[in-house]
Amino acid sequence: MPPASSGAAATHAVAARTPSSPEATDTRLAPGGPGYRRMAFALFLAGVATFALLYSTQALLPLISSDLGVNASAASWTVSGATGALALCVLPMSALSERFGRRTVMTASLSVAVLVGLLVPFAPSLGVLIALRALQGAALAGLPASAMAYLAEEVRPKALIAAIGLFVAGNSIGGMSGRVITGWVAQEFGWRAALGTVGVIAVACAVAFRLLLPAPRHFTPGSLRPRVLARTVRGHLANPLLVRLYVIGALFMTVFGAVYTVIGYRLTAAPFSLPQGLIGSIFLVYLVGTVSSAAAGKLVARLGRRGALYLAVGTTTSGLLLSLGESIVLVLLGLVLITAGFFAGHAVASSSVSHTATHGRAQASALYQSMYYIGSSVGGTLGAMAFHAGGWEGTVTLGLVAVLGVVSVTLWGSHAARVSQRAPLATAH
Repeated sequence: MPPASSGAAATHAVAARTPSSPEATDTRLAPGGPGYRRMAFALFLAGVATFALLYSTQALLPLISSDLGVNASAASWTVSGATGALALCVLPMSALSERFGRRTVMTASLSVAVLVGLLVPFAPSLGVLIALRALQGAALAGLPASAMAYLAEEVRPKALIAAIGLFVAGNSIGGMSGRVITGWVAQEFGWRAALGTVGVIAVACAVAFRLLLPAPRHFTPGSLRPRVLARTVRGHLANPLLVRLYVIGALFMTVFGAVYTVIGYRLTAAPFSLPQGLIGSIFLVYLVGTVSSAAAGKLVARLGRRGALYLAVGTTTSGLLLSLGESIVLVLLGLVLITAGFFAGHAVASSSVSHTATHGRAQASALYQSMYYIGSSVGGTLGAMAFHAGGWEGTVTLGLVAVLGVVSVTLWGSHAARVSQRAPLATAH
């Protein structure tokens, strides 16, 4: 006869395979399971294409200003126009994804965005360039919210934060590679050739994304009726936790948008006077964002959501203060900390939205993305204005005000949680 321990082990193994086990009956994707790696890589590539296209002009702003004869505030609209259009269109696009499916909307959005990306290098004036960039941002609006909803529906809850972290990591890789590539290409061939290069890379990402992404298995079509959409949106906006997460995402992105819109102007001026290729290479610090966003799940598990947000705020604040130094080493270290803090905070906030929303997930994610890209648009414009008025110190001041806002919102959330916990006890007494 086999030993008792072996029999017990066999019993547990059989029980684990029985249909009554939740893990056995859950057909959603999980790490190590079939389709998970294809899904993760496909959405990673979608994130790469999204950020590469959306911020393709950001590292080129000094060259665009010089070539078209405009100042930093005017040139910054080639970034703010794209992010602002995305913010306005993300909610309607999320409604389309509820009706026609996440994969369909993501594919269509990315296809239109890459086609516009191939036209952008031929813009004859700043006005046309801004208009094309706005159209591109509107097209990209179908990706972020649909991707978050797809993950919430197709991935098991325990793996959700890690999966969203990988999508956000794709954002950071796209933002980094787009800026690095455009920097060196622009130095040799001009900013138009640099934008064309990004467009070709995005085409490759779009094709691979469509071939790799598994068909959804847990999607249920919703209604396109405006009244139903409005009721869903009102429900999300009535949820205090979701509203706080939306504001946190916007404030984090205000810092990031301001810093990276202006940093090129600072580094081309004295005392740094760096060439365009080296300025583009500065964006290699996005690799830090790839690591910090992918680690968001572990941070939340160890520190809790609020603890992870406080850590992200402290890291971002330290980076802002260090970047005030006149040494290139201090500036680079500051950018590393700002990037790490931003991507960690964004991954925590965005995954918390997907976890909190129990219905209308595409709309919940769309509202977050809308606020997030409004923060980017406002941050880029105000950051350029602050730089014009007060130099880099003005831009840093704007960033510090934004992170103070994150702290205030998070503290208010902690206070609200304590009050809600006391309420049942008070009723019982």
